[in-house]
Amino acid sequence: MERWASFDCYGTLIDWDGGVRLELARVFGDANVDAKFAEYHRIEPELEAGGEMSYRQVMTEAMRALGAPAGQEHGLAEALPGWKAFPEVPNALEELRRRGWRLAILSNTDVDFIAASQAQLGVVFDEVVVAQEIGSYKPAHKHWDEFFNRVRAPRDGHVHVAASYFHDIVPCDELGLRSVWINRTGETPGGAARPDRELSDLRDLPDTLDGLVSA
Repeated sequence: MERWASFDCYGTLIDWDGGVRLELARVFGDANVDAKFAEYHRIEPELEAGGEMSYRQVMTEAMRALGAPAGQEHGLAEALPGWKAFPEVPNALEELRRRGWRLAILSNTDVDFIAASQAQLGVVFDEVVVAQEIGSYKPAHKHWDEFFNRVRAPRDGHVHVAASYFHDIVPCDELGLRSVWINRTGETPGGAARPDRELSDLRDLPDTLDGLVSA
């Protein structure tokens, strides 16, 4: 049976929190980072709700809503292509490849952003589904619908891996899909949805996925 691991990218593979916080500190000052970061988390899903905006537009409008000075509202979008992978990620992805897993990204982002981030990861993915292509943002289900339509992956051979409880773990639960929650920050679940496994990073992911779906 063909085995597929799909991934959220930002927060799971690429250090999204670190990148956002660094840019917020640059624009608003270190003392305001925590408050602005919390507000960004509130604003972003509201901007994504209709699916009409590109992620570049979402980031820009979020910065405007946060009160970025004129000329600084594009800072997050300009910084994103340089955000780095978490240190354990490339080795974990390469090991999954070695064990025969096929890899996909399902991301709330744009085509150019995900291309830059794949270069940071240094691993070739077999399929990529981004919000800009499909006019929809997770936690809506269209990313998974599109993924299964494209690759015809067997659902019993698939696991989704993600850091966002809201954007990924909840919809996987709704869809009856296996999931692994990469809970890097020790977050408490915000609802009844539960992943099949929970990890603090990707170091043990190859063994975890092998335990969920045998070769």
